[in-house]
Amino acid sequence: MPVPLTDVIPLIDLAEWRSTDSDRQAQAAATVDQALRESGFLMLTNHGVPADLAADLRRAAKAFFSLPTDIKTKYETTVGGRGWLPSGKEANSYAGEEADKSTPDMKESLTMGRPDTTDAFPESLAFAPNVWPSEVPELEPLATTYMRAMYGLYDELLHMCGHALGLGSDWFIDRCSTGTRTLNINRYPSLEETGIPKPGQFRVGAHTDWSIFTLLDRQPGYGGFQVELDGEWLDAPYVEGTLLVNIGDLLARWTGDRWRSTRHRVLPPQESAPSEELISVIQFCDANVDAVIETMPDPIGGGNVYEPVLAGEYLRQRAIQASVA
Repeated sequence: MPVPLTDVIPLIDLAEWRSTDSDRQAQAAATVDQALRESGFLMLTNHGVPADLAADLRRAAKAFFSLPTDIKTKYETTVGGRGWLPSGKEANSYAGEEADKSTPDMKESLTMGRPDTTDAFPESLAFAPNVWPSEVPELEPLATTYMRAMYGLYDELLHMCGHALGLGSDWFIDRCSTGTRTLNINRYPSLEETGIPKPGQFRVGAHTDWSIFTLLDRQPGYGGFQVELDGEWLDAPYVEGTLLVNIGDLLARWTGDRWRSTRHRVLPPQESAPSEELISVIQFCDANVDAVIETMPDPIGGGNVYEPVLAGEYLRQRAIQASVA
Protein backbone atom coordinates (compact mmCIF):
# COMPACT_ATOMS: atom_id res chain seq x y z
CA MET A 1 0.00 0.00 0.00
CA PRO A 2 1.34 3.47 -0.84
CA VAL A 3 2.01 5.86 2.02
CA PRO A 4 -0.86 8.40 2.27
CA LEU A 5 0.33 11.78 1.08
CA THR A 6 -0.96 13.43 4.24
CA ASP A 7 1.59 11.38 6.20
CA VAL A 8 4.58 12.83 4.35
CA ILE A 9 3.28 16.34 3.67
CA PRO A 10 2.81 17.43 7.27
CA LEU A 11 1.07 20.54 8.51
CA ILE A 12 3.69 22.83 10.06
CA ASP A 13 2.33 25.27 12.63
CA LEU A 14 4.54 28.35 12.46
CA ALA A 15 3.34 29.32 15.93
CA GLU A 16 5.62 26.52 17.17
CA TRP A 17 8.66 27.99 15.45
CA ARG A 18 7.77 31.50 16.64
CA SER A 19 7.54 30.27 20.21
CA THR A 20 10.21 31.32 22.71
CA ASP A 21 10.42 27.68 23.80
CA SER A 22 13.62 26.27 22.28
CA ASP A 23 12.34 22.69 22.44
CA ARG A 24 9.24 23.61 20.41
CA GLN A 25 11.41 25.46 17.90
CA ALA A 26 13.73 22.48 17.56
CA GLN A 27 10.79 20.12 17.02
CA ALA A 28 9.34 22.40 14.32
CA ALA A 29 12.70 22.48 12.52
CA ALA A 30 13.03 18.69 12.83
CA THR A 31 9.55 18.26 11.31
CA VAL A 32 10.56 20.44 8.36
CA ASP A 33 13.71 18.34 7.90
CA GLN A 34 11.70 15.12 7.91
CA ALA A 35 9.14 16.46 5.43
CA LEU A 36 11.81 17.64 3.03
CA ARG A 37 13.56 14.28 3.26
CA GLU A 38 10.41 12.24 2.63
CA SER A 39 8.52 14.25 0.00
CA GLY A 40 10.06 17.69 -0.41
CA PHE A 41 6.65 19.14 0.49
CA LEU A 42 4.95 20.57 3.57
CA MET A 43 1.95 22.75 4.45
CA LEU A 44 2.14 25.92 6.54
CA THR A 45 -0.54 27.07 8.93
CA ASN A 46 -0.57 30.16 11.15
CA HIS A 47 1.66 31.75 8.55
CA GLY A 48 0.21 35.22 9.10
CA VAL A 49 -0.55 36.16 5.49
CA PRO A 50 -4.12 37.51 5.56
CA ALA A 51 -6.57 35.40 3.58
CA ASP A 52 -8.29 38.51 2.27
CA LEU A 53 -5.00 39.80 0.85
CA ALA A 54 -4.56 36.68 -1.29
CA ALA A 55 -8.25 36.82 -2.28
CA ASP A 56 -7.99 40.48 -3.30
CA LEU A 57 -4.83 39.80 -5.30
CA ARG A 58 -6.53 36.89 -7.05
CA ARG A 59 -9.49 39.13 -7.99
CA ALA A 60 -7.17 41.82 -9.35
CA ALA A 61 -5.28 39.23 -11.39
CA LYS A 62 -8.55 37.88 -12.75
CA ALA A 63 -9.48 41.40 -13.85
CA PHE A 64 -6.22 41.55 -15.79
CA PHE A 65 -6.60 38.10 -17.32
CA SER A 66 -10.13 39.08 -18.43
CA LEU A 67 -8.83 41.93 -20.55
CA PRO A 68 -8.81 41.53 -24.35
CA THR A 69 -5.72 39.82 -25.71
CA ASP A 70 -4.62 42.88 -27.68
CA ILE A 71 -4.41 44.84 -24.43
CA LYS A 72 -2.57 42.09 -22.53
CA THR A 73 -0.11 41.84 -25.39
CA LYS A 74 1.28 45.26 -24.42
CA TYR A 75 2.68 43.58 -21.32
CA GLU A 76 3.92 40.37 -22.92
CA THR A 77 7.19 38.82 -21.80
CA THR A 78 9.05 35.52 -22.19
CA VAL A 79 9.73 32.70 -19.72
CA GLY A 80 11.94 34.08 -16.96
CA GLY A 81 10.90 37.69 -17.58
CA ARG A 82 8.36 39.95 -15.92
CA GLY A 83 4.94 40.71 -17.34
CA TRP A 84 2.29 38.63 -19.10
CA LEU A 85 3.12 35.19 -20.49
CA PRO A 86 0.41 33.94 -22.89
CA SER A 87 -0.84 30.38 -22.90
CA GLY A 88 1.25 28.04 -25.01
CA LYS A 89 4.57 29.82 -24.38
CA GLU A 90 5.92 27.58 -21.61
CA ALA A 91 6.42 23.81 -21.48
CA ASN A 92 7.27 22.32 -18.10
CA SER A 93 6.76 18.68 -19.08
CA TYR A 94 10.04 16.98 -19.93
CA ALA A 95 10.77 14.32 -22.53
CA GLY A 96 14.26 13.12 -21.61
CA GLU A 97 16.44 16.16 -20.96
CA GLU A 98 14.38 18.65 -22.96
CA ALA A 99 10.99 20.22 -22.39
CA ASP A 100 8.25 18.62 -24.49
CA LYS A 101 7.27 21.69 -26.50
CA SER A 102 4.58 19.82 -28.43
CA THR A 103 2.42 19.89 -25.28
CA PRO A 104 2.81 23.39 -23.81
CA ASP A 105 1.22 24.25 -20.49
CA MET A 106 -2.44 25.23 -20.58
CA LYS A 107 -2.10 28.41 -18.57
CA GLU A 108 -1.36 32.09 -18.78
CA SER A 109 0.79 33.86 -16.21
CA LEU A 110 1.47 37.26 -14.76
CA THR A 111 4.98 37.58 -13.32
CA MET A 112 6.63 40.14 -11.07
CA GLY A 113 9.37 40.08 -8.44
CA ARG A 114 11.70 41.84 -6.05
CA PRO A 115 12.25 45.35 -7.43
CA ASP A 116 15.90 45.65 -6.38
CA THR A 117 18.53 45.08 -9.03
CA THR A 118 21.87 43.32 -8.84
CA ASP A 119 25.25 43.88 -10.46
CA ALA A 120 25.84 40.13 -10.72
CA PHE A 121 23.57 39.57 -13.74
CA PRO A 122 22.75 43.02 -15.12
CA GLU A 123 21.41 41.51 -18.35
CA SER A 124 19.04 39.13 -16.60
CA LEU A 125 15.39 39.28 -17.61
CA ALA A 126 14.58 38.20 -14.07
CA PHE A 127 15.56 41.65 -12.80
CA ALA A 128 13.74 43.61 -15.50
CA PRO A 129 11.42 46.32 -14.14
CA ASN A 130 8.06 45.08 -12.93
CA VAL A 131 5.20 45.63 -15.35
CA TRP A 132 2.04 47.09 -13.80
CA PRO A 133 -0.93 47.23 -16.17
CA SER A 134 -2.59 50.65 -16.02
CA GLU A 135 -5.96 48.98 -16.69
CA VAL A 136 -5.87 47.32 -13.24
CA PRO A 137 -4.30 49.93 -10.91
CA GLU A 138 -5.06 47.95 -7.76
CA LEU A 139 -2.74 45.15 -8.88
CA GLU A 140 0.51 46.90 -7.98
CA PRO A 141 -0.22 47.70 -4.31
CA LEU A 142 -1.81 44.31 -3.71
CA ALA A 143 1.04 42.35 -5.30
CA THR A 144 3.67 44.47 -3.55
CA THR A 145 2.06 43.94 -0.15
CA TYR A 146 1.64 40.23 -0.81
CA MET A 147 5.27 39.78 -1.88
CA ARG A 148 6.56 41.53 1.23
CA ALA A 149 4.51 39.20 3.41
CA MET A 150 5.79 36.16 1.53
CA TYR A 151 9.40 37.31 1.79
CA GLY A 152 9.01 37.30 5.57
CA LEU A 153 7.75 33.71 5.44
CA TYR A 154 10.57 32.72 3.14
CA ASP A 155 13.13 34.10 5.58
CA GLU A 156 11.51 32.15 8.42
CA LEU A 157 11.78 28.95 6.40
CA LEU A 158 15.43 29.68 5.66
CA HIS A 159 16.09 30.19 9.39
CA MET A 160 14.37 26.87 10.13
CA CYS A 161 16.41 25.09 7.47
CA GLY A 162 19.68 26.44 8.79
CA HIS A 163 18.66 25.38 12.28
CA ALA A 164 17.59 21.91 11.10
CA LEU A 165 20.95 21.28 9.43
CA GLY A 166 23.03 22.70 12.28
CA LEU A 167 24.44 25.42 10.04
CA GLY A 168 23.16 28.35 12.06
CA SER A 169 19.94 30.23 11.40
CA ASP A 170 21.56 32.79 9.07
CA TRP A 171 23.47 30.43 6.75
CA PHE A 172 20.79 30.34 4.05
CA ILE A 173 19.75 33.95 4.67
CA ASP A 174 23.25 35.13 3.75
CA ARG A 175 23.07 33.23 0.46
CA CYS A 176 19.44 33.92 -0.49
CA SER A 177 18.74 37.53 0.54
CA THR A 178 19.13 39.15 -2.89
CA GLY A 179 17.50 36.59 -5.17
CA THR A 180 14.81 37.54 -7.66
CA ARG A 181 11.95 36.22 -5.48
CA THR A 182 9.60 35.93 -8.41
CA LEU A 183 5.82 35.91 -7.98
CA ASN A 184 3.76 34.07 -10.59
CA ILE A 185 -0.01 34.31 -10.81
CA ASN A 186 -1.22 31.47 -13.01
CA ARG A 187 -4.65 31.31 -14.58
CA TYR A 188 -5.85 27.87 -15.65
CA PRO A 189 -8.66 28.35 -18.20
CA SER A 190 -11.74 26.17 -18.33
CA LEU A 191 -12.30 23.30 -20.74
CA GLU A 192 -15.00 25.41 -22.41
CA GLU A 193 -12.28 27.90 -23.32
CA THR A 194 -9.39 25.59 -24.15
CA GLY A 195 -11.12 22.69 -25.85
CA ILE A 196 -9.93 19.10 -25.40
CA PRO A 197 -6.26 18.92 -24.33
CA LYS A 198 -3.75 17.15 -26.52
CA PRO A 199 -2.65 13.71 -25.29
CA GLY A 200 -0.16 14.32 -22.48
CA GLN A 201 -1.02 18.01 -22.13
CA PHE A 202 -1.55 19.53 -18.68
CA ARG A 203 -2.29 22.88 -17.12
CA VAL A 204 1.30 22.54 -15.89
CA GLY A 205 3.26 19.53 -17.07
CA ALA A 206 5.17 17.21 -14.74
CA HIS A 207 8.30 18.98 -13.52
CA THR A 208 10.48 19.86 -10.58
CA ASP A 209 10.82 23.48 -9.53
CA TRP A 210 14.08 25.20 -10.20
CA SER A 211 15.35 27.03 -7.18
CA ILE A 212 14.99 27.02 -3.36
CA PHE A 213 11.38 27.19 -2.13
CA THR A 214 7.96 27.57 -3.73
CA LEU A 215 5.09 28.88 -1.59
CA LEU A 216 1.76 28.09 -3.23
CA ASP A 217 -1.67 29.56 -2.51
CA ARG A 218 -3.93 27.41 -4.67
CA GLN A 219 -7.59 26.80 -5.34
CA PRO A 220 -8.78 23.19 -5.14
CA GLY A 221 -10.51 21.76 -8.17
CA TYR A 222 -11.03 18.79 -10.44
CA GLY A 223 -8.07 19.86 -12.54
CA GLY A 224 -5.92 20.12 -9.44
CA PHE A 225 -2.41 19.68 -8.09
CA GLN A 226 -0.70 16.29 -7.96
CA VAL A 227 2.59 15.06 -6.51
CA GLU A 228 4.60 12.06 -7.71
CA LEU A 229 5.60 9.81 -4.84
CA ASP A 230 7.35 6.48 -5.41
CA GLY A 231 6.23 6.47 -9.04
CA GLU A 232 2.57 7.12 -8.27
CA TRP A 233 0.66 10.35 -8.91
CA LEU A 234 -1.40 11.39 -5.88
CA ASP A 235 -3.64 14.38 -5.22
CA ALA A 236 -1.93 16.88 -2.94
CA PRO A 237 -3.81 17.47 0.32
CA TYR A 238 -5.68 20.75 0.61
CA VAL A 239 -6.38 22.53 3.90
CA GLU A 240 -8.19 25.86 3.76
CA GLY A 241 -5.96 28.76 4.78
CA THR A 242 -2.66 26.89 4.46
CA LEU A 243 0.18 27.35 2.00
CA LEU A 244 1.65 24.36 0.16
CA VAL A 245 5.45 24.55 0.18
CA ASN A 246 8.01 22.55 -1.79
CA ILE A 247 11.70 22.81 -2.52
CA GLY A 248 13.38 23.15 -5.90
CA ASP A 249 16.38 21.66 -7.64
CA LEU A 250 18.98 24.09 -6.32
CA LEU A 251 18.17 23.33 -2.69
CA ALA A 252 18.18 19.61 -3.49
CA ARG A 253 21.60 19.99 -5.12
CA TRP A 254 22.85 22.03 -2.16
CA THR A 255 21.88 19.25 0.25
CA GLY A 256 23.03 16.36 -1.95
CA ASP A 257 19.41 15.20 -2.18
CA ARG A 258 19.00 14.95 1.58
CA TRP A 259 15.98 17.11 0.69
CA ARG A 260 13.93 16.05 -2.32
CA SER A 261 12.94 18.14 -5.30
CA THR A 262 9.81 16.20 -6.21
CA ARG A 263 7.94 16.15 -9.51
CA HIS A 264 4.46 17.61 -9.51
CA ARG A 265 1.88 18.74 -12.05
CA VAL A 266 -1.47 20.47 -12.46
CA LEU A 267 -4.10 18.32 -14.18
CA PRO A 268 -5.70 19.50 -17.44
CA PRO A 269 -9.25 20.88 -17.37
CA GLN A 270 -11.67 18.03 -16.76
CA GLU A 271 -14.85 17.03 -18.61
CA SER A 272 -16.51 16.58 -15.20
CA ALA A 273 -16.07 20.33 -14.55
CA PRO A 274 -16.03 21.99 -17.99
CA SER A 275 -16.48 25.54 -16.66
CA GLU A 276 -13.84 25.27 -13.92
CA GLU A 277 -11.26 28.08 -13.95
CA LEU A 278 -8.54 28.21 -11.28
CA ILE A 279 -6.01 30.86 -10.30
CA SER A 280 -2.88 30.00 -8.31
CA VAL A 281 -0.62 32.51 -6.59
CA ILE A 282 2.93 31.16 -6.55
CA GLN A 283 5.85 32.75 -4.73
CA PHE A 284 9.22 31.43 -5.89
CA CYS A 285 12.12 31.98 -3.52
CA ASP A 286 15.58 31.99 -4.99
CA ALA A 287 19.22 31.96 -4.04
CA ASN A 288 21.32 35.03 -4.74
CA VAL A 289 22.07 34.99 -8.46
CA ASP A 290 25.81 35.00 -7.73
CA ALA A 291 25.58 32.22 -5.11
CA VAL A 292 27.62 29.12 -5.89
CA ILE A 293 25.50 26.04 -5.20
CA GLU A 294 27.97 23.41 -4.03
CA THR A 295 26.88 20.10 -2.50
CA MET A 296 27.20 19.97 1.27
CA PRO A 297 29.43 17.16 2.52
CA ASP A 298 28.35 14.37 4.85
CA PRO A 299 26.90 14.22 7.43
CA ILE A 300 24.72 17.15 6.34
CA GLY A 301 24.47 16.19 2.68
CA GLY A 302 22.43 13.26 1.47
CA GLY A 303 25.32 11.53 -0.30
CA ASN A 304 24.77 12.59 -3.91
CA VAL A 305 27.36 15.04 -5.23
CA TYR A 306 26.70 17.59 -7.98
CA GLU A 307 28.99 19.86 -9.92
CA PRO A 308 28.91 23.39 -8.48
CA VAL A 309 26.61 25.76 -10.36
CA LEU A 310 26.02 29.49 -10.28
CA ALA A 311 22.43 30.01 -9.19
CA GLY A 312 21.59 32.77 -11.66
CA GLU A 313 23.02 30.89 -14.62
CA TYR A 314 21.19 27.70 -13.65
CA LEU A 315 17.87 29.55 -13.53
CA ARG A 316 18.59 31.25 -16.85
CA GLN A 317 19.24 27.93 -18.56
CA ARG A 318 16.08 26.37 -17.12
CA ALA A 319 14.01 29.31 -18.41
CA ILE A 320 15.48 28.82 -21.88
CA GLN A 321 14.68 25.09 -21.78
CA ALA A 322 11.06 25.75 -20.82
CA SER A 323 10.45 28.42 -23.47
CA VAL A 324 8.27 27.65 -26.48
CA ALA A 325 9.16 29.77 -29.48
